[in-house]
Amino acid sequence: ARTRQRLGRPPGGFVCDLKIDGTAIAMTYEGGSLVRAATRGDGTTGEDITASVRTIRSVPLRLQAGAGPGTIEVRGEVYMPCDSFARLNEEQDSAEQPRFANPRNAAAGSVRQKDPAVTAARDVSTFVYQIDDPAALGLSSQWGVLDLLRSAGFRVNPDIGRVGSAEEVRAFCADALEKRAALHYEIDGVVVKVDGISEQLELGHTSKAPRWAIAFKFPPEEKTTVLTAVDVQVGRTGVLTPVARFDSVFVGGATVENATLHNIDEVRRKDVRIGDTIVVRRAGDVIPEVVGPVTRLRTGDEVAFEMPERCPSCGSSVWRPDDEVAVRCTNAACPAQRMERLLHWASRGAMDIDGLGPAVLADLLERGLVGDVADFYALTLEDLTGVEHFQERAAGNLLATISASKDRPLDRVLFGLGIRHVGSTVAGLLAARFGTLEGVAGASQEELAAVEGVGPKIAESVRVFFDGEENLCVIGKLELAGVVGGVVKSSPVDGPLEGLTFVLTGSLASMTRGEAAAALKELGAKVTSSVSKRTSFVVAGADPGSKRDRAIDLGVAVLDEDDLARTLERREAPAIEPSGPADVEPEA
Repeated sequence: ARTRQRLGRPPGGFVCDLKIDGTAIAMTYEGGSLVRAATRGDGTTGEDITASVRTIRSVPLRLQAGAGPGTIEVRGEVYMPCDSFARLNEEQDSAEQPRFANPRNAAAGSVRQKDPAVTAARDVSTFVYQIDDPAALGLSSQWGVLDLLRSAGFRVNPDIGRVGSAEEVRAFCADALEKRAALHYEIDGVVVKVDGISEQLELGHTSKAPRWAIAFKFPPEEKTTVLTAVDVQVGRTGVLTPVARFDSVFVGGATVENATLHNIDEVRRKDVRIGDTIVVRRAGDVIPEVVGPVTRLRTGDEVAFEMPERCPSCGSSVWRPDDEVAVRCTNAACPAQRMERLLHWASRGAMDIDGLGPAVLADLLERGLVGDVADFYALTLEDLTGVEHFQERAAGNLLATISASKDRPLDRVLFGLGIRHVGSTVAGLLAARFGTLEGVAGASQEELAAVEGVGPKIAESVRVFFDGEENLCVIGKLELAGVVGGVVKSSPVDGPLEGLTFVLTGSLASMTRGEAAAALKELGAKVTSSVSKRTSFVVAGADPGSKRDRAIDLGVAVLDEDDLARTLERREAPAIEPSGPADVEPEA
């Protein structure tokens, strides 16, 4: 419908292609010879995998015909057939090596091998589906692109279809979903493209994707298993989180055996009990999720779960604030919190210290070498070579990574400190406003709350953190070690959404929240994590939670994912008026 509206007429036809669950690659040919192959990477810079791709039998090293003598870039997907995946895991078992979680991971791992012989020994294949600039080759349709690729020697999926109407697109998608299990490779949806190249050029691109193509994602696969236990994990902020443990089950392309239950209210809402037969899926084909119990299979022996009254890590009493769903450990010296805080500091979104994983950290804690994040910067080669299974070379690499982390920008340092309510977005706002760690630490609660996107609750949490003597001691040690956080100043972005503030909540089907935030910021909007009267719009995806309710209470306009897509496509503010609680229709 959007395509028809933008063109002012129905498009001439569509090409429907199965969405292969593999890893995307781009291959460049010069004078008909393969010169380079790369992964998609971050969308701008990928990883060079030319040597590995040369060993894949379905990839032509020299083109047969039709592509011309110049430079041509083609795009496709590397995948591992299901039978080959099963054989590979049998070989991994025989060699007492870890199994691959799913064919997608196996394919990605195979082409990223440093030794091309490893790739050659594994049965990976390709489907190629796109040419970078088909108009330059005189091609007038996507179907013509596929014909050229076949004639040039590439492997093109035989299950691609060419249809003329939206009804036929729907029929193709329904058929693909029905025959999904019978295919010898894994798919997770259908990609629908406008067939005409001239219409593709007329439709153009958004900042993230072409307007002439869209992906229909299959609903998550669901399986049943038995809930054997509910364990409680203690996070870095002291929150106790119930985690479901169940008989391992292969679902959504991976073997899973546990999933978070989030909090006691969620456990009661879903009414899951130990001993239940439960339905499990991977939300977005990624995150394991317990959908609920199969109540008709209950025997009466199932046991309801209750949150413990004492912390399972340190034995201290726990409490639940009146305005929160979280149950918390009251002991600031709780060993579980210490471990999680240290891991959080080293995580990719914070200081990105590669090699400082749970096993290494547990050994360092046991030997008393680290107690807080500043102690990482006092570690020596002798300290690390004493870690079990840690060789001198790995120890040297870790010390170099720890040293390099001293240059991380201020927002990463603030996020890494683990201040309650301060995620990466809020950390960026504070860094942009105050410029230095000293500036943030010295700001009053009123000054902190005045930062747009922060507010009084977060401001109080930040002030409490920097008023703590132990925290100030750690910060002093960090400064002595040379970890001060580079100045981060955000230049305002001029754009059609300048002056508008968006809040994203719930899960989006067509993109991640991070991608949505980046696209909005690119158009000049501000994206914050909390809803206030200054919020312009709240984008509510699936399971939006309390932020949507707060927006309605405050009379802030609530957008759905289609509204967001139109906003990004049209590059203009949504034409939706704010509405109060009385104007909201009940949800289905």
